[in-house]
Amino acid sequence: MDLKQIQSIVAAGESETVEFKNSTAQIPRAGEALCGFLNGDGGLVLIGVSPDGRIVGQAVADTTQQDIARMLDRFEPPAPVETRLVPVPGSTKSVIVLQAPRIADARPFTYDGRPYHRVGTMTSRMPQERYESSLLDRAHARRRWENQAAVGVRLEDLDHEEILRTREAAIRHRRISAGTSTDVGDILDRLGLRRDGVITQAAQMLYGTRFLPDYPQGRLKLGRFRGAKITGDILDNKQEYLHAFAMVREAMAFLDRTLPLSGHFVEGRIEREDRLPVPPGALREVLLNAVMHRDYAQPGGNVAIAVFDDRIEISSIGGLPAGIKAEMLSGPHPSVLRNPLIAETFHRTGAVEAWGRGTNRVIEECERWGVAPPSFAEQGGTLVVAFPAVVGPAPQVTPQVTPQVTPQVVAILTAARRPRSRSQLQESAGLKDREHFRMAYLEPLLAARWLEMTIPDKPTSSKQRYRVTEAGRQALTRHKDGED
Repeated sequence: MDLKQIQSIVAAGESETVEFKNSTAQIPRAGEALCGFLNGDGGLVLIGVSPDGRIVGQAVADTTQQDIARMLDRFEPPAPVETRLVPVPGSTKSVIVLQAPRIADARPFTYDGRPYHRVGTMTSRMPQERYESSLLDRAHARRRWENQAAVGVRLEDLDHEEILRTREAAIRHRRISAGTSTDVGDILDRLGLRRDGVITQAAQMLYGTRFLPDYPQGRLKLGRFRGAKITGDILDNKQEYLHAFAMVREAMAFLDRTLPLSGHFVEGRIEREDRLPVPPGALREVLLNAVMHRDYAQPGGNVAIAVFDDRIEISSIGGLPAGIKAEMLSGPHPSVLRNPLIAETFHRTGAVEAWGRGTNRVIEECERWGVAPPSFAEQGGTLVVAFPAVVGPAPQVTPQVTPQVTPQVVAILTAARRPRSRSQLQESAGLKDREHFRMAYLEPLLAARWLEMTIPDKPTSSKQRYRVTEAGRQALTRHKDGED
């Protein structure tokens, strides 16, 4: 830095990143300003410049250098402040330039045992709440929960099919090299989810297949309530332990079968368009945010979806990052990642962007759909996104209806004497429509307990099979005896 550059800086005046000090008699105040810069975006302290912007210079003796060194020794953690002397022409004096860099992962800094921050051109003591939050952020940046070693998780414990799907999607969106190996271990290494052969907790939450007893936070709660209160009758209640990708799929499937369809005529078209009360894209975006940004370090955490007669609530354990308020989510706001590895993996699949625009897109989609946008609220460390929607009234609870033993049911139960996949059972019944098979046969037979899943705690598993139960065998026997 030369005198011409200093003159340019001085001409612009003091700011959030520039402070003038008349002489070294103000070194303690210079230390406070530097502390504020270190806790912000960095900045310069110019000693030898008067408050009104005159370059007066400062005599620099050995004692001056020692005073500056002692001032810098009062920073915790040690501050990498750069010191330069710029001679003032026509005198024996110099401008002392103290430059504090921006070091986000080392904040907060203290000077003489106290933290400071910069607000405009003023340096002041940092509030205790912000200081404590910054301390947590510093620890989080270096030892985040997601980048620690997973407990008892081996490569074979992960969902290899899902890992390969991530690779394919990332290649398709040009967010990973097309030459990336199909070896699942290599893919995890490329995504930063395995380090020196050790599976991280981020990998476990993204691709895990076993969550209890070590990872109870892999829980998805799904509920349909009568009325507008959580105390209303529970009409549907499911809890699943799933990895993040499966969690989004299962949650969307629950909403798809729970929310009503309404007829809508698009201008200029004669066909009726059936649609949900809330745009599916908006629901999916909020679900993605819930699984990416929740606080996984809390063992009791979860993602929950509650459907009421008048709204849909999607909640995730973990408050908003420091500096982000719920009301900011309805407008432009910075993207602050609690779980960078998890968020980056979703980004590579093309599921999300990386610009903090997700909630803004949700609002825009609701406006295009012609419905009210959701509200955002932080309640006791939980972020709750509520979509106003006419969902109810919910149907009355009726006794379980015993399935009628049709030829298709006989064929399904007979085939299920050995564990069969869904597609195999559908084929055995001679049915072509997958959704009709699910609603008219598979779900009623499961509800009647004539069929059961071989992997009940992972209903969406690609390895899921169905087998006839003892009650189903008895139904077959009764049907055969009736024919005889």
